Amino acid sequence: MNYELKPNTPAGAKFIAIVTSEISALREAAEQADRTGEMPRARYEALQAKGCAAAFVPEDLGGLGLTSVHDWLLGIAALARGDGSVAIALNMHLAVSRGMAQAYRSAIAQGQEPRTTEATLRAIAKGEMLICATATERGTDNLHPFTEAVASEDGWVVNGQKMFVTMSPIATHLGMNLRMRDDEGDYLATTLMPINTPGLIPQNDWDALGMRGSGSQAVHFENVSLPQSAVRRLGPWGEWSPGVLINRTLGNLPLVAAFLGIAEHAYEIALDSVGRQKRVDRPLGTQPGVQNIIGEMTIELAKCRSMLTAAGKQADDVLTDWAGYTPDLGTAHNLMSDYQCAKAVINRGAIAIVNSALDVVGGAGYMSANVLSRLYRDVRAGPFMQPYSPAELPGYVGKVALGRAPVD
Repeated sequence: MNYELKPNTPAGAKFIAIVTSEISALREAAEQADRTGEMPRARYEALQAKGCAAAFVPEDLGGLGLTSVHDWLLGIAALARGDGSVAIALNMHLAVSRGMAQAYRSAIAQGQEPRTTEATLRAIAKGEMLICATATERGTDNLHPFTEAVASEDGWVVNGQKMFVTMSPIATHLGMNLRMRDDEGDYLATTLMPINTPGLIPQNDWDALGMRGSGSQAVHFENVSLPQSAVRRLGPWGEWSPGVLINRTLGNLPLVAAFLGIAEHAYEIALDSVGRQKRVDRPLGTQPGVQNIIGEMTIELAKCRSMLTAAGKQADDVLTDWAGYTPDLGTAHNLMSDYQCAKAVINRGAIAIVNSALDVVGGAGYMSANVLSRLYRDVRAGPFMQPYSPAELPGYVGKVALGRAPVD
């Protein structure tokens, strides 16, 4: 069984079934996308048509009604077994739409009429809206964005530049964090705008080692005018707040699942290769050294799957426990720290599995035409995804464990 991952909810089962049905087509398109650096647009359209992008939209608004983070993780892992680039790209949209769906359900529970959110969720369900998202800028971190919204007579004017705006070449809308200063203070804020907003200038500069089909170009913002309601405060600029910690944890946790999915694909390739290859007319699988490598890969995969399942279950538990109120900063830091532990274990494990798959397959895997060549490059993107980088992650976890959780 190797700790095989299984959904916990009917909506999760539907989501994963949709994704699984597309794995073969995703793999075929991924090879072309890797060579050209262009997004496989047809695959996104197929996933949208089947309801994947509307996974979190409530059923009464036309979506799948997914609420389980655990099942979200499994769906992203399945997507990455097809194409890691598509998995990390579509996750940006799902992270934003999950928050919208949660806000919609909360408003309904409180007897409110969330008309704007409802309209947005219905548009997603109809395939009319696909959201890319970013929080990354050169020379700073997620808590200190330099992209800034300045008050104007009609609302806000935004200037700055974001990197790694994944899926932006085909998205209809862009969500991001930014700095917002007004008479009351200096804030970390968020906004969502149409991708065709005047002054939003895609840089068409995505040319990376891996994840080449993700469309993670930079975007420049030059005097972008937004209405007053388009910018929403999150907390003080430069400081963690409970809401920001929780949202960053929930939005980024599925990215870890994507790298597990890449490793699962590599593991599958290794088993298939060992089953077919011979050395001097003897099956490769009879060699003790090969058996040992496959055993180590299997153990590592089981460890990563177990960690992902635990992280998903914990996320679902805390969302249930925290329904209706926001926990204190220390509790939110503990959730982020647990996510960082899962990130470290799964990123390292996924890289080790893909590396071992190359050892088993041999020189053929080093050729550009071999799928392992792409998986090897794609899986290396995992550790660098914020928060936190490999150089920062252990220190953050240590501070939380010692009761010294940072505020900046």
